Amino acid sequence: MDHKGTITLKTERLVLRRFTLDDSEAMFRNFFSDPVATFYSRWETHENADTTREFMKQYAMEYENPDYYNWAITEKDYYEPIGRIAVSNMDERVSTADMSFFIGSAWWHKGYASEALAAVIKYLFTEVGVNRIAGRHDIANPNSGGVMKKCGMMLEGVLRQAGKNGNGFVDVCQYAILAEDYFKNLQKRECEADANRE
Repeated sequence: MDHKGTITLKTERLVLRRFTLDDSEAMFRNFFSDPVATFYSRWETHENADTTREFMKQYAMEYENPDYYNWAITEKDYYEPIGRIAVSNMDERVSTADMSFFIGSAWWHKGYASEALAAVIKYLFTEVGVNRIAGRHDIANPNSGGVMKKCGMMLEGVLRQAGKNGNGFVDVCQYAILAEDYFKNLQKRECEADANRE
């Protein structure tokens, strides 16, 4: 893999960028203090911005590593972060990246999560050279599975009590997409676009 770190990625409606310590208040307000948004996450709802600030400090220190991938999700016309998308685990031996993502509940059902995930999948496959991208979600949270399906990831199975969040041990759905799947679908879309232009 050719690690390039957390570079700025832009989509039609979003800018994915590095977090800064200045993002602490916004992340507390837009996500970490939101009990609806944190219901299925590994993190407990933050009681104050100081807790969130400690998260931001850790994020900032990790950016020195070229194999660290952690983006703030922002709208193009709204600089504050509304969520996060990151590689939560990377296995160099088999060139696999495990993804995690979340967005504040005020921004749900707008297609932002899938737009951000699609941009990161493209970057990891075309620029970094990852071979497999995977993701999991609490079986009781099918909307996250919908995001992954929309980005071409396939359900591989359900792992019993393989996760833990505020609800205790939970079954998780495992999704993944391979580089060969991504490039095959990309080639198909390009052919279809050419056909439509004729």
